[in-house]
Formats: sequence, C-alpha cells, structure tokens
Amino acid sequence: MSFMDKAKDLLNQHDDKVDQALDKAGEAAKGRFAGHDAQIDGLVDQAQQRTGAGDTTAAPATGPGTPEGAPAEEQQFEQQPPADQAPPQQQ
Repeated sequence: MSFMDKAKDLLNQHDDKVDQALDKAGEAAKGRFAGHDAQIDGLVDQAQQRTGAGDTTAAPATGPGTPEGAPAEEQQFEQQPPADQAPPQQQ
C-alpha cells in the first residue's frame, strides 16, 4: 500500500475531524483575507465534498445544477460574485 493510499484511508476514517479542520482553516483565512468570504467558503465547501463522505459539519446543499445524491466529482461548482458587487446587466 502506497503512502497516498494510506493517507486517503486516514482521511476517510476521520472525515469529521478533517471537515472541522477545514472549517477552522477557512475562518482563519477569512480573518487574513477580508472581503473574500464567499470565495473562501466555496473553496472550503469543495474541499469538504472531496474528502471522505462529504461535508459532515452541515446539511448537504441542493439547488439548481447540483443533482441530489451525485458524487462530488460530478457536481459543478460556480463561483459567486461577492455580495457587494452586482452581476453585469444584459441589454
């Protein structure tokens, strides 16, 4: 068994702790990079979905473009503009 296989097994066995650590790292990043909260939250969510059984700290998000029950690799994640910026208007 290679090092990567062992690392993946450990991540899968301790998914709840990995998700908590990702949340804590996200909060620290928000403190350091003010104004980028939405991007940081999106990255933390993506990382949590790609480890173990997904995000164990919150209910799974469902919505348009996110098929319920689809594996994380198949879901499409879109970056949302910051709340203080309005999307461009089409004419």
